[in-house]
Amino acid sequence: MVLSRIWSAFIIIAIAIASIKYVSSGNYKTIFNDMVVGKGGDTVKIASQPMSSLSPIVRDSLMKKNDFADSRIHYKTDSLKQNVNVYRVQEADGVIGTSETAVKICLGLIGIMTLFMGFMSIAEKAGGINLLSRLIQPFFSKLFPDIPKNHPAFGHMLMNFSANLLGLDNAATPFGLKAMESLQTLNPNKDTASNSQIMFLCLHAGGMTLIPVSIIAIRASMGSKTPTDIFLPCMIATFAATLAAMIIVSLYQKINLLRPVVIAYVGGISAIIALLVLYLVQLSKDELDDFSKVLSNGLILFIFLAIVLGAVYKKINVFDAFIEGAKEGFTTCVKIIPYLVGMLIAISLLRTSGVFDVIIDGMKWVANVANMDPRFVDGLPTALIKPLSGSGARGMMVDTMSTFGADSFQGKLAAVLQGSSDTTFYVIAVYFGAVAVKNTRYTVIAMLLADLVGVITAIALAYLFFA
Repeated sequence: MVLSRIWSAFIIIAIAIASIKYVSSGNYKTIFNDMVVGKGGDTVKIASQPMSSLSPIVRDSLMKKNDFADSRIHYKTDSLKQNVNVYRVQEADGVIGTSETAVKICLGLIGIMTLFMGFMSIAEKAGGINLLSRLIQPFFSKLFPDIPKNHPAFGHMLMNFSANLLGLDNAATPFGLKAMESLQTLNPNKDTASNSQIMFLCLHAGGMTLIPVSIIAIRASMGSKTPTDIFLPCMIATFAATLAAMIIVSLYQKINLLRPVVIAYVGGISAIIALLVLYLVQLSKDELDDFSKVLSNGLILFIFLAIVLGAVYKKINVFDAFIEGAKEGFTTCVKIIPYLVGMLIAISLLRTSGVFDVIIDGMKWVANVANMDPRFVDGLPTALIKPLSGSGARGMMVDTMSTFGADSFQGKLAAVLQGSSDTTFYVIAVYFGAVAVKNTRYTVIAMLLADLVGVITAIALAYLFFA
């Protein structure tokens, strides 16, 4: 019910804001067309006006150079400084293009899902998932008290968290969907999220990552002199978000975290991460890149090798087991299409209507009135869009770095924010859609609160490390 209300609110607010802009400004006469059939990145010519009709700020800027940008509105004058063409940049695809994109995302997942679900099927038949379940059970049994001893869901969840930790998004999704399916077999009310599913999804959304490889690569490509200096703040922020998710859901579910086993596991993980950080901070950019590639890709190949060797030892028909799992992966991808289309079109309406611009302008006003350092506001578009769209947030991060510089405070903050939270609504749509859960209970609230902790931590760390 919560997700249904949020989805409805997204659509109502987006259309309301667009209607206000249409009525109040001549720059938005094509906004309804843009929201339905517009293409992201397109430049829409709004009008051609005489220089004298523009505001003094725009006129003064155009007298110094031939073009001027004010948010998404761009002005370009002729050589005589008499006439000005006004343009607006389309921020995202309209709902038609977004619907097509949602289907393409699911089709793109098919190959990855069939690959990893195939190997997962081999591991299950060979007993590998049960082995992982026994290893992690002392800790997970306290967080997931409803899961029986030695249930394979423990192993599936561990695989998902491990893939997230290494930044292996392609592997994390298949493992996560398999974990949700395992948890669904224990769910007594199939259309309502169980406690275990909520805890798993919120921990997954915490998105703890060891090395944000893709963000480092983008910063390097944009001319950053120290592209790796954001990895430590990203790691700390995602660790804080994950711990926050654990605490928030535990409060909802009345789980006691002050148990020796829980404290020992969390303390042990923290100590391992601290030691790894001490090692990684001594590496150069090239050495860090090489380490991350060897660790992540090498581990994937090692897992494949271990699964096949274990299956051969157990005399499992390896190829048949792979095909059986691969078919399941294909079916899962098809099932999530309606859920993903529904969520992404609501997000598209929010972006194309300019809701985020209104929020950012409001936050800048509040920061100025409160005499706060307003620089953090310029990095917030990334944080606001990240729960809705990973690619959209990445675009906002690149836009911030292009505007202020890759090594600016705003650019570094945007990079840390990109790495410190997950695509909450995308995750909810895909993971609950895969198991046909309709009532998500308090999942959205818990995940957004964990995201908020990650964002606040990221801002604090950015001031600590970069200000």
